[in-house]
Amino acid sequence: MFRHVFAWTLLLLLTLPCVSQNPPSRPPQSDINEPPITNADDARARITSDMAKKAAKERVAALKTDTDKLLRLSIELKTYVDKSDENVLSLDVIKKAEEIEKLAKSVKDKMKGPN
Repeated sequence: MFRHVFAWTLLLLLTLPCVSQNPPSRPPQSDINEPPITNADDARARITSDMAKKAAKERVAALKTDTDKLLRLSIELKTYVDKSDENVLSLDVIKKAEEIEKLAKSVKDKMKGPN
């Protein structure tokens, strides 16, 4: 029995230096240029900043999509108006104009920002 305890102790002592020589791994940093986070306030500020940047990018992408749609709707409205004459105004023209109005208001609100 003494041999078994001695063998396990020896094995443990021989493997400990190998384990202790490896430095603890550091978590990868998302951006090399960013300074490391030093406290909770810095972490909170960075997260808030990242969220604001992401929201701004999403808002710009939505604005691009909406303005493309606005352009398409305006071209469709022009086509409808060109097909109409002075005596007849199509119901499609009125619906298209209302759709454009709603979308234009949405674009205007998005341009103002989250305030």
